[in-house]
Amino acid sequence: MHLRIDDIGKAWSGHTVLDGVSFHAGESDFVCLLGPSGCGKTTLLRIVAGLTAPDSGRIILDGRDITALPARERRMGLVFQSYSLFPDMTVAANVGYPMRLRGESPAAIATHTGEWLQRVGLGTLAARFPDQLSGGQQQRVALARALAANPSMLLLDEPLSALDPAIRAQLRGEIRALQRSLGIPTIMVTHDQDEALAMADTIVCMNQGRVEQIGTPRCLYERPRSRFVADFIGHANLLPTSFVRETLPAFLERRPPGADATFELCLRPEDLVIDADPRGEGVIEDITFLGNLARANIAWRGRRVLAEFPGRSPLVCGEAVSIDAVRGAWVST
Repeated sequence: MHLRIDDIGKAWSGHTVLDGVSFHAGESDFVCLLGPSGCGKTTLLRIVAGLTAPDSGRIILDGRDITALPARERRMGLVFQSYSLFPDMTVAANVGYPMRLRGESPAAIATHTGEWLQRVGLGTLAARFPDQLSGGQQQRVALARALAANPSMLLLDEPLSALDPAIRAQLRGEIRALQRSLGIPTIMVTHDQDEALAMADTIVCMNQGRVEQIGTPRCLYERPRSRFVADFIGHANLLPTSFVRETLPAFLERRPPGADATFELCLRPEDLVIDADPRGEGVIEDITFLGNLARANIAWRGRRVLAEFPGRSPLVCGEAVSIDAVRGAWVST
């Protein structure tokens, strides 16, 4: 299946929620809609699912315009943040429900339900009810139920945000591995940059109803095009052209043409090279030890920059340091 979102627009009570959003998802792509709360990503997912009608634009699935097609005819598998399981049904009954709606035989439903529960690691919990499961287990049931419907696409709306960090990290790996093994195109809404970087083939970074940038996780992290993308994805030191001219003039050769005020240099914390130097122009203000690495705030010529270096480094707070950079990307302001 190939999905194309073509110039989608939507407004609520005169307020623009989506403003000409376009992107595509290939046959087995995992696409993350990433952005802050209120940027329109959930509304866009609901439009793809057929739960909300767009004001303009088209949704093309495998060459077919499905913009006006009812949700029940789109064959989209949905997984929500709130699990949305039937509380009076067992795990097996929840997973088998979409197959029952399709009119499959009880024997086929039992067989396929068992297979899906095995795939999500819940083969021994078929007889339990949702309130007897942990949050992570409930979300696995919701995932199995969505996939049991044999969907053309999988749509995930903040599926991990209600879980604690350890379970969240584990489940995102399981979801990604299952999606890869099935080869099903997937769109996931998230505001968590780590989730998007870890899971996505493609990130659609959104802000105020518009697409800021589309690309691979590495592309958006290493080559952000705007201040918003640089600041939203990962940590970023954003330095104005005038400051770069005084401190790191070699980077000016790669700056796009235009007025100084329209560009900033984005340096990731790991891009900075920090060395102890009594005559250095930087001073370490504080250091956070994170095991294999340390993160330090450094006062440098009236500015404050964030740097990362090996956790076993002998650098200490109050120490004077020299600062250089090995790479960086110019972004528009």
